[in-house]
Amino acid sequence: MKRLIKLSTILALTLNLNATDTYTVDDLILKSIENSPDIKISAYNYESSKSRYDQAFSGYLPTVDLRLSMGTGEASDNAGFGGEMVENETSFAGISAKQLIYDFGKTGGNSDSFKFESEAYSSEHAQFISNKKRDIKSAYFQVLQDISLIEVQKENVKLSEIQLYRAEKYFTAGIRTRIDISDAKVNLLQAKLALKNAEYDLKLAYTSLDKVVGFKEIKTDYVVYSQKLDFDNLYSSLSAYKLTLEESVKFAYENRDELKKQQSQIESVKAQSTKASSDYYPDIYANGSYTKQKSDKLKTALAQEQWKVSANLDWNIYRGGATNAATQEKEIEVHKSEADLIYSKLSIKTETTQAYLNVNRTKDSVELSQSLVEVSNEKFDQADKRYEHGLSDYIELQEARQGYIDAKASLVVDYYNYYTAIATLDNAIGK
Repeated sequence: MKRLIKLSTILALTLNLNATDTYTVDDLILKSIENSPDIKISAYNYESSKSRYDQAFSGYLPTVDLRLSMGTGEASDNAGFGGEMVENETSFAGISAKQLIYDFGKTGGNSDSFKFESEAYSSEHAQFISNKKRDIKSAYFQVLQDISLIEVQKENVKLSEIQLYRAEKYFTAGIRTRIDISDAKVNLLQAKLALKNAEYDLKLAYTSLDKVVGFKEIKTDYVVYSQKLDFDNLYSSLSAYKLTLEESVKFAYENRDELKKQQSQIESVKAQSTKASSDYYPDIYANGSYTKQKSDKLKTALAQEQWKVSANLDWNIYRGGATNAATQEKEIEVHKSEADLIYSKLSIKTETTQAYLNVNRTKDSVELSQSLVEVSNEKFDQADKRYEHGLSDYIELQEARQGYIDAKASLVVDYYNYYTAIATLDNAIGK
């Protein structure tokens, strides 16, 4: 029984050591939110902006100061007139408060400026995550593409091995010359080289995916979820984009976080303009204080207890034109921000249009590439039969085989380019 438990433990440890995580694209997006340092930096920027808003909003609230003091020294009621210096202990306690009553938009403008700035950072963070999703999907589809290309190159190696075997048999039978064997060996080595390069491309694709997701480990033990492609039905598996071009542009105007960020920035600058113009007017506030102090020996020297309440008005009458200049500067910044928003809308319209057209182009490419694979495969079969019956040479067979392999590889690339284009379009419209 103990031996069985020991074997079970060893087996469990072995399976655990050899375990490999399999991630879907959604899993990788969640991992990125957990691990990616650039996402954390963006989140920290947003959190800092909220703290700045809280600090600015505190201008509405009263400020309360407390002062306590105890000390000892020598003093006289009649210093300089023969009064005797006596040792005296003093104590003091005081509390004061200041409350803003009205400042003609200075505190409100400052607070609103930081509020909208924080909203801009929130939209920037959301846009950053959207961009990260696009980048992860692009890197993910690149990995899937390289996995499928490896399968294509494996087929290429297998076909090359078959051709070499046939060339050797035909040469032995005296049907073909030795040059066919040499050509077949060259083609086999080229196919193996292409396979090796495809395997390295996959490793490089995983490296790029690690960076985008934020995996810091030197060696990561995971694979992406993938399925074997059905080359006969790739095009029929594609679905058309649900939005028209016009609907996509409209959706982008309403949902793109980049535009929301700029709209918040406009409101922030408007609030800064309000704050700047408030310097034309006074600040009105209330003060209140209460103090209590005690002198050990010199009772008449200090007031024992007092309180005070006052209303105050502070008004800077002239600042050398600084207020007027600051107000004009903020008004110009408002106009500039509004122009930036219009320009961004034009850029997003162009970006969305290009992304939408690219989706349609890649979809059409998949259709044509699949047809090309079918025709190339048919041509390869015909060339194979012609070679078998001595109606063509090895070069014709090789060209037909390579044409078939190239067409199949192009289909793989076009297929995953379509999904990458979808991810790019989703990002462009803020979906």
